[in-house]
Amino acid sequence: MRADRLVSLVLLLRRHGQMSATALARELEVSTRTVLRDVEALSAAGVPVYAERGRHGGFALLPGFRTELTGLNHDEALALLIAGSRRGAQAFGLGSALASAMLKVVDALPASHRDTAADAAQRLLIDPETDLLSRRLPAEEVPDALAAEVRRAVLAGHKLRIRYAAVDQAPKWRTVDPVGLVTAHGQGYLLATRSGADRTYRLSRILAAEELPEPAQRPDRVDLDQAWQERSTRFRTGGDQVTVLLRLNPSRRKDLADTALAIRAEGTDTDGWLRLEASFQDSRHAEWALWQLATNAEALAPQWLRDSLHDRAIAIAASYERTEPAANGMTPDRLSPRKDQD
Repeated sequence: MRADRLVSLVLLLRRHGQMSATALARELEVSTRTVLRDVEALSAAGVPVYAERGRHGGFALLPGFRTELTGLNHDEALALLIAGSRRGAQAFGLGSALASAMLKVVDALPASHRDTAADAAQRLLIDPETDLLSRRLPAEEVPDALAAEVRRAVLAGHKLRIRYAAVDQAPKWRTVDPVGLVTAHGQGYLLATRSGADRTYRLSRILAAEELPEPAQRPDRVDLDQAWQERSTRFRTGGDQVTVLLRLNPSRRKDLADTALAIRAEGTDTDGWLRLEASFQDSRHAEWALWQLATNAEALAPQWLRDSLHDRAIAIAASYERTEPAANGMTPDRLSPRKDQD
């Protein structure tokens, strides 16, 4: 605790130039006696703190002194700022420690990087409370080189040319004005505008990206949280959405409700199974959700989804095809110990 307080004391003097023991005690929420002991400790450690006597005196650092985080480059500082600018620390009671750590990171950056790192942090949003689906989907892999190219355009404020593969469409090149990047429950999204209209692109569907030298047409400041919430609502009813007609075991209706955007009842079949119409964010989401239900659901339409699930099942079955019996006539199943045996 004292080490953190000593660093905070140094940062206060760096920012304010000269402060009285009373003012420092108020900022650090300690007694003036504690401040005097901390100043002595700093002096003993080689930190150049000196005292000005008199009514308007106080403590100050020798000009030119600064804290250092050895080897910290711009991207590393940016990563720390972004990770620390979200809500997680508050949930675990680490808000004050986080604020202090972020202050140290900014203070340790070269002057030429401080403003750009702070400005860049507003363009990247990690795990916002309002998610597109409000549920977790399997994470998607995005090549590092592609993600870096997109990120550079976002942070530099340059136009970006991307080759994008929308669902059920051939990939096309398009030029966009990047606004920010969002990761939500394992998915990455590029928020941008195109010809003045808002656009949201899933990073995993960007096949190639090229930062252009032209400046992007976008506001200097952005509230990415608010922008994400607004676009999330619109994105739910966007063109990627897939509607599936299916039969479902009634015992799994809640599981379907946890993954579908919406469900509309169509009736009940003679065997007691439900006939439903469910909406999903896109084809990948629909296939993933139906696969989780295994034999408790049957997709009736669209046909491409039936074919995809069929092909996946065949591939899995082939992977677990029974082997030939061993020489002693025992199959691997019979060689395995029974669960009720010790």
